[in-house]
Amino acid sequence: MSEAAAFRALHHGRAPDDPLVLPGPWDAASARVFAEAGFPALATPSAGVAASLGYEDGRTPADEMFAAIARITRAVGVPVSADVEDGYGLAPGELVERLLAAGAVGCNLEDSTGGVLKDPHEHAAWLAEVRAAAGDRLFLNARIDTFVRGVADPDRALERAALYVAAGADCVYPIGAPAEVVPLLRAGIQGPLNVVARPGAGPSPAALGELGATRVTFGPGLQRRAESALREIAAELTK
Repeated sequence: MSEAAAFRALHHGRAPDDPLVLPGPWDAASARVFAEAGFPALATPSAGVAASLGYEDGRTPADEMFAAIARITRAVGVPVSADVEDGYGLAPGELVERLLAAGAVGCNLEDSTGGVLKDPHEHAAWLAEVRAAAGDRLFLNARIDTFVRGVADPDRALERAALYVAAGADCVYPIGAPAEVVPLLRAGIQGPLNVVARPGAGPSPAALGELGATRVTFGPGLQRRAESALREIAAELTK
C-alpha cells in the first residue's frame, strides 16, 4: 500500500470518539517530536511554517514553502499532508508534481485568496483538475473559508462542500466553523470532515469527534503555543 493510500485509509472506519488527530509541525524538529509521540500522520500548517521562516501568514514564497515541506517529510517516517494555501498560482499539474517531489501525501487547498472567497464553481473546476493530475497519489483536503470570511450561514459551506466532493476532494475542511455547527455540517457532508481544534481551549479532539469530526487539525495553534512557551523561557533568562 502506498503512503497516500495508507493516509487515506486513516480517515475511514473511525469510531465517533476517535477522530484522526493530525498535529501540525512547522519544521523538522517539531515533526520529529510529534512522530516520536506516536501520531500516525502529520499535517503542516501554512501559518506555522510561515512563522518559522520569518514570514507573515500568506506571504511565504512558494519555493520556500515546498522546501520547508521537504525538510519535514525527510525528518519523519509517517505520512505528511501539506498546507499549500491557494496553490500559489501554479497550474494543477505543476502543483501536484511539486507536492510529490517534496514528499507530501496530501494537501490543503483553500477557496479564498487575498481574503476574498473564490467563486465556488470555478474553484471546484480547478480542484477537479488537481484531482485529475494527482490521480490517487495525493489526498485532497478542500478548505472552505466561508466562516473565516464572515459568512456565518452553514448552508453556504454545505453548498461549497458538495461541489468540492463532486470534484474529487477526499475531505472538506470548513475552517473556523463553530463547534455547535459541526453536527449540522456532518449531516450534510459526504465523506470525511476536518475540524480545527484550539489547543488549551474549546472542545477536545475526542469531543469534536463525537460532534461529527472525522479528523482534527490545529492550524498554527501548536506552533503558537510553542512560541509562547519559548517567550516564557526567554523572560526567565532575562531576570
